[in-house]
Amino acid sequence: MEKLRVMSVFGTRPEAIKMAPLVLELKQHPEIESICCVTAQHRQMLDTVMEVFHLRADCDLNIMAPRQTLSSITCKCLTGMDDVIAQKKPDLILVHGDTSTTFAGALSAFYHQVPVGHVEAGLRTYDRYSPFPEEMNRKMVGAIATLHFCPTENNRRNLARENITEGVFVTGNTVIDALKTTVRPDYRFSTPVLNELPYDSKKIVLVTCHRRENYGAPMKNIMLALKQLAQTYEDVELVYPVHLSPVVRETVQAYLAGTPRVHLIDPLSADEMHNLMARCYLVMTDSGGLQEEAPALGKPVLVLRRETERPEAVEAGTVKIAGVEQGEIVRLASELITSHSAYEAMAHAVNPYGDGQACRRIAQAILWHFGRCAEKPEDYRGV
Repeated sequence: MEKLRVMSVFGTRPEAIKMAPLVLELKQHPEIESICCVTAQHRQMLDTVMEVFHLRADCDLNIMAPRQTLSSITCKCLTGMDDVIAQKKPDLILVHGDTSTTFAGALSAFYHQVPVGHVEAGLRTYDRYSPFPEEMNRKMVGAIATLHFCPTENNRRNLARENITEGVFVTGNTVIDALKTTVRPDYRFSTPVLNELPYDSKKIVLVTCHRRENYGAPMKNIMLALKQLAQTYEDVELVYPVHLSPVVRETVQAYLAGTPRVHLIDPLSADEMHNLMARCYLVMTDSGGLQEEAPALGKPVLVLRRETERPEAVEAGTVKIAGVEQGEIVRLASELITSHSAYEAMAHAVNPYGDGQACRRIAQAILWHFGRCAEKPEDYRGV
């Protein structure tokens, strides 16, 4: 019997972190030929993840261009995937999450009548413009996909509301699998300042902020809140790996450059980010992935957005939505900085996102769907 040709398509740093352990898991199965296709929607940040996980792309569309638009990303992905699908003839195309690469990869697969497996399926805010364009990307991929790999039971319920009930599996999130291989107590950072931070004597706050819906006034408010926190608490140091987006960089420099106890650094590799998260005190972010990663490491998260498509962590108590208003961000962060009981309540809450077995479940689900194994994988039930 011929091997199943399973092509994993991704193009950004967050996608790569979550897909890398799955690509490696698929390679362990003799029934599967694992094909890795990258679009390089984010070239530099993608490449660092590939290096960390020792991955090599079988196909590289290399689409990134200065100040690229959502339309240009989607068009380049679609046209590039035509040749890749014709050449590799995959039996299944896997896409992850909600990026423009995700949507274009799924749409291209549909045009070629290749089934799609959606990793991290079923996340919803029910606001089509927030996060933008991610909310609509994942809804459209959900309409296209044949297999839906949901991190949580709540994600499965979201799909059921849209009458998607076939081919749905609850697997946990693959990012928890990734953390098992990257976080080490003896880790040494390649970014020098991270080795010199006073982790034992000060409260190190890890910050990220880059989402499109925060451009403009929301991002200004967030920067002012961060500045106020740094100026108010001498026992706090902020570490901000600044996204490569010119819009983000210009805003960050305008409001935070030169502020004492604020370290503005370049984006970190996946292993550096994970190990910094493991050693920091608190995470403040508008990222989706960090809302899943930080709780797995026992770190409270303040979400710098008006909503989250990851309500499980809010319900579990590991995450709070701080919004995008300066006063509320400062209030919630101050509470965690000054109140031991408030901090401990969040730090010791249970992480709802996985047990490190998501990739195994996804691989088994693929084999079961194609009749290559007898047993359907058990659902992840949470902890």
